[in-house]
This record gives sequence, C-alpha cells and structure tokens, in this order.
Amino acid sequence: MRPSLGFGTVTLGILLSLTRAENVIVPGAAWTDTNGNVIQAHGTGLLKVDNTFYWFGEDKTDNSALFEAVPCYSSTDLLNWERQNDALTPVNGTMISAADIVERPKVIYNKKNSEYVMWFHSDNSDYSAAMVGVATSETPCGPYDYKASWKPLGADSRDESIFQDADQTAYLLYASDNNVDFKISVLDSNYYNVTAMVSEIPNSNLEAPGIVKRNNTYYLIASHTSGWAPNPNKWFSAPTLSSNWSSQNDIAPEDTNTYFSQNAYDLPLGNNTIYMGDRWWPELLGNSSYIWLPLDWSSGAPQLVWADVWSIDLEQGTYSVATGTTYIAEDGVLGGTAEILNNSAVGWLGNGGTLTLSNIQGNGAGQWVSLYYANADSTWRNTTVSVNGGPSVSVNQPNTGGVDVFLSVPVKLYLEEGANSLLIAANQSSYAGDLEKIIVYNEG
Repeated sequence: MRPSLGFGTVTLGILLSLTRAENVIVPGAAWTDTNGNVIQAHGTGLLKVDNTFYWFGEDKTDNSALFEAVPCYSSTDLLNWERQNDALTPVNGTMISAADIVERPKVIYNKKNSEYVMWFHSDNSDYSAAMVGVATSETPCGPYDYKASWKPLGADSRDESIFQDADQTAYLLYASDNNVDFKISVLDSNYYNVTAMVSEIPNSNLEAPGIVKRNNTYYLIASHTSGWAPNPNKWFSAPTLSSNWSSQNDIAPEDTNTYFSQNAYDLPLGNNTIYMGDRWWPELLGNSSYIWLPLDWSSGAPQLVWADVWSIDLEQGTYSVATGTTYIAEDGVLGGTAEILNNSAVGWLGNGGTLTLSNIQGNGAGQWVSLYYANADSTWRNTTVSVNGGPSVSVNQPNTGGVDVFLSVPVKLYLEEGANSLLIAANQSSYAGDLEKIIVYNEG
C-alpha cells in the first residue's frame, strides 16, 4: 500500500514511493492506484474472473455518505490496482440518485445468463428506505444497468452481502428489521430477486456480513451495530445455511475492536482467508483506510493475524508476515511536556512534547515504520515524524479502545543507510497518542 500524504510536508522518499509497484500490504496505510490516486472502494466487494481480480466499492472522495459512484479497479496480484471505468453512477429520479445511498456493492457472475449481477444496500439519505438494489452488466466493470430497489420479501435490508455457493446457488445476507434481526435469503436463478428466507438470527444486531465456506462448514463473519465506530467483529458457524448458527465468537482480541476496523469482504486464499475491512473516519470518509489481514484457521476457528507489513503468494495460496526492528519509546530522549506513563509508554506528545529516537537503522530507501500508540479518546489524534531534521510527516491516530490498548499506524519514511534520528510530535499544537514503540521494516 502507498503512504498517506497526511497534513504535513512530505519527504522526497515518500514522493518517490508513489511511482513504485507495490509488493506488500500495509494495513491502515493510504493505498493508491497505478495512477497515484487514493483508492476509493470502501465497503469492498471482490470478484475474480480468470486471473484478474476486480475490486468494487464506495467512492467517498467528497467525504459524504451520499452516492458518488461505485468504482471498479482491476489487479492480477491484489497489490497493484488500476482504476477502470465507474461500474455504477447516479441516475436522477431513481433510488440511486446523487441524493441517495449506495453502499457495500457485491458482484457475482450468473453462468446461466452470462451476466454479472451487482447487489447493494440502496437507501435514502436518512437511511429510512432500507432496501436492496440490483444492477447488471455483460462485463465485469460494466457500466452496470440499474434494475430496481426494493425491500426483500417486504422486510428491511441495510448492510448486506452476497454469498455464492459451489453449486452456483446465491444468497443475500442482510441486516433486517431495523438492524435487529439478521437474515439469509436464497436468490432466484437469475440473481435478480430473493425467493425465500432460509435462516435468521433474531435479536443479533449484526451488520457488515460475509460468509466463508471451509470443509463443508459455513462461517458467518459480521460486526455489531455501532454506526461508524468499530466494535469486536464476530464469527458464527453452521453445517448448512438453513441450520441454526453457533453462538458468537471473536475474530480478534476484543479490546482492539477488530484492530479498529469493520468487516467488508472475506476472500479465500488457499487454506487461509484475507479479511478485507474498513477503518472508517467519519469526519473524512474519503480518508478512511483499508485493514486487510490474514484470517488464519490453524486453531480450527477464524482468527485475524495482525501484521504491520505482509505479503501474499497467490500461486501457493499462502501469506508471510514481515519482521522488523523494534525501538522502545521510553529509551528515547523526551522533550517539553513529554513523560513516561505508568504503562511505560511516552505520553503528552504533541502540544509541546517531543520524543527523539536515535540510532534508527535504515537501508537508504523508503521504509515502512509502524508507530504503536494508545489513544483512549474518541477523537482522532495526530502526530508528526521527521527524519534527521528534515520535513515533518503527519500520521493520523484513531481511537485504540483504551490507554493500555496499543495499535499500529504506518508511515513510509526515507531512512539513510546506517543510523538515523527520528523526532516525533514536533511542532504540534494538539495532542498525540501515547507511544509505546516503533518497528522499522526493510520492505518498501
């Protein structure tokens, strides 16, 4: 993924990185397409056709929940994405006008009709319509022809997804009845409508759903309902889609709120799965980033593997997590109001507090650096990092869930070969998160 340009001055190393092909995934970093523009595909839907992946999502460039477009991106490696045409755009006088809501687009292929079918959450601006919408195309990126929006089987549908089984039977997964009940309904043979509800989890308050099938067992992954704020996403299992579902279980440590993300799509990768989530930033929706992580099954249950930097081997269906060099914050030199807290993190950074870390080893190129911090405030915080007295780079810090819950935010820095000095939280007029450590990776 590509670095966020943030709000500060950007070093030459970061600018140079925008022209390079990607070879790693960096959760939480701003991700740009092959033209250098930030990818706008929130509420992800993935489709694979032959050896090409297509990424659909919500364009939030204008920082609004209202419908701008459903872009289509293509890639052969899941790392480098080229923006194609917009798959779906507003149509005046319909439920997909620019004054309406189109969210969580998912596309599946109908073999019978040789047709691509897109389903999405279709709503009005106050989310009172609670419908699904359908559009179709003869090609993966379309453009898609809008067919209609309606309430499936006469019931609410807000957050939704589509699951297509091996026998080509497809299902709608949706939050219903004012988000209280979660339902699964089977689609007709054209994938244009639902015909019957096959399963319901009452009083569950679930949204952002996805299903993974493994060893003839179905796993439902979903979040609870907390608006744009993250919560601990859960998994459920069942032997068939019409069976009773198991009790809920966490896919990540509960106090991390799924590493400040919400499920959007779950892509099988060999014996593993790629969890594709959104890290929503409500005030700046267009700056919301993507949290893509390995979903590991070695314990017999789906568990997210946190990785600051990781890579995929599509041929083998495997992933590898990069290792880096750790530097402890309390070993640095504190300045101004900065102090070491009871949890050994350095606090009161920003607003005059500074931290200098010396002898940070670099390789003379752009490198990913993860800042592990805690932020117990609901407000996003912001810190700056400068290398060897150079320009400062801004790093945005969402809430981590508590003063002792440390999450990583990435920044790409140009580090000279050999020893470097990093100044953190310099010239800040607002507060930053409490810093525990940084980890420096050789991957760029």
